[in-house]
Amino acid sequence: MSGQGFHVHGPHDHAVEHAAHGNDGFSNNIAVMTAILATVGAAFGYLGGATQNEAALFKNNAAIDKTQAANSWNYYQAKSSKQNLAELVMTLPGVDPKRYEAEVARYKAEKEDIKKEAEKWEASSTEWNHRSDQAMHKHHQWALATTAEQIAISLAAITLLTRKKWMMGLAYGVAGVGIVLGAMAWFAVH
Repeated sequence: MSGQGFHVHGPHDHAVEHAAHGNDGFSNNIAVMTAILATVGAAFGYLGGATQNEAALFKNNAAIDKTQAANSWNYYQAKSSKQNLAELVMTLPGVDPKRYEAEVARYKAEKEDIKKEAEKWEASSTEWNHRSDQAMHKHHQWALATTAEQIAISLAAITLLTRKKWMMGLAYGVAGVGIVLGAMAWFAVH
């Protein structure tokens, strides 16, 4: 439209105006279905992203705990080396073995506590990895549900262009599959 009131119509303008002023139930149903599918798909997409972030956080926690476990095992190994040296010194000629018995006993006792600590970190790392795997599985379910909703939206657009009722049924069917996949993700059904 120009400043002088001159209006140029595009080839589709007449059809759009006619559909807007008419009572085309078929187009209206497709438009409403598309809006609902877009909303459901957006919710599924958000939940999929949230579970992916959760899985990454859990994996990070697993790595931190694995590092703590490795540090504890290194400390355990250092105590083992000191214990071994004290035991070796006890066997050397001219050395009073009684002097080193207390050290050997102390290192053995310290190693037990360090071993328990390392095993605790190992178990924690394993648990975080398990939780990460579960979250990633859930993320994949949300991603499949989102993809199904996006395909249903595409089928709805094709339905609107072709005005084929069987295509609308296909769009509803794929949307239903997406809803089922989303429900499976929500209720953690594997």
